[in-house]
Amino acid sequence: MHYLAIFAGGGLGSLCRYGISKIAIPYFGSFPIHTLLANIFASAILGFLTGLFLVKFSSAADEWKLFAATGFCGGFSTFSTFSLETFKLIQNNHFFLAFLYVMISVAVCVGMVYGGYVLGSGG
Repeated sequence: MHYLAIFAGGGLGSLCRYGISKIAIPYFGSFPIHTLLANIFASAILGFLTGLFLVKFSSAADEWKLFAATGFCGGFSTFSTFSLETFKLIQNNHFFLAFLYVMISVAVCVGMVYGGYVLGSGG
């Protein structure tokens, strides 16, 4: 049952990531905003779920935790894509965009995990 929960959540997360890319790519040129948005949203959701499952719903079934955190957030978050896109920016001599992308991604996503955790845990 655990594998099925992860599989279903991962598929849903991947579909959401694909949806963001279809909406955002036409508007932002070289800057990979679609991956940045997916990482920000997934970080906030994962922080929220961590707070929720650790503090408020610690007795929730493992399948729900695996579906939401491991499956959905794992399918939705795109760190490997982030790394490849950073490499491509560098490869195309967009050094400032690469630096900006890395700095924004790390700072904002860590902040979103914290904010999501605070919201999910209620304090």
